[in-house]
Amino acid sequence: MQIKVLGPVEAKVNGRSVTPTAAKPRQILALLALHSGQVVSVPTLIEELWGDRPPRSARTTLQTYILQLRKLIGDALATSGEGEAKEVLVTRYGGYLLDVPPEAVDVHEFERLSRAGQQAYDVEDYASASRLLRQALEMWRGAAVVDVRPGMPLGIEIVRLEEARLGVLEARIDAELRMGKHKALLSELSVLTVQNPMNENLCAQYMISLFRAGRQWQALDSFKALRNTLIEELGVEPSSRLQSLQHAILTSDPRLDSAETRQLQRLLA
Repeated sequence: MQIKVLGPVEAKVNGRSVTPTAAKPRQILALLALHSGQVVSVPTLIEELWGDRPPRSARTTLQTYILQLRKLIGDALATSGEGEAKEVLVTRYGGYLLDVPPEAVDVHEFERLSRAGQQAYDVEDYASASRLLRQALEMWRGAAVVDVRPGMPLGIEIVRLEEARLGVLEARIDAELRMGKHKALLSELSVLTVQNPMNENLCAQYMISLFRAGRQWQALDSFKALRNTLIEELGVEPSSRLQSLQHAILTSDPRLDSAETRQLQRLLA
């Protein structure tokens, strides 16, 4: 069984789609997939489906949805004779477990590639870090679980995943900056800073890229735009780190152009 949740929910068994068309079974599948190999309790599933006002028939209705999912899985398994649905969507005391290997769910592959990319980054193998982190980001086909209206448990997971995605994106850009690819990053960063107008990490990366491309005044304008947004929206100034970067750009600090990555790390610490 293969399950994708980094975008619209998709599930296949032996190449045959077992993605539920009904909203609530799809919602259950998404939550179980994000916790594959772990028991998701009945109360958690009920909260996901109905919040704090479940119907009296909640447990019975949940069992019906589980049976619908098992039928989809079972029909696909029957064509190859590879076990039974109840061995994949398993009943455990107090809940249900999706028993699939980690590599069967795209989230776990994203996390594996992200870890490998970070390990390469930590030993200053920036080319490998860039490649692995790009592969991790390519797992995404849109916003996580985009075709499901989430309850609170699933909503928490979606926030976690989107934060992880942004962190991987920032790390990939940082690796490529340290490889001297500032010009290639300019167009991407110009869009990202508009989409994330209060993100200091992306702003810092954009400022460095602009400065290295000989566009010092635009780098300073980028700082000004973020500062204005922070003051208007939150009533706070940019961090001391970003203010130090602005000062370095104003004074054309040679560390901004240094091929020695530790120089840049000290500047942005």
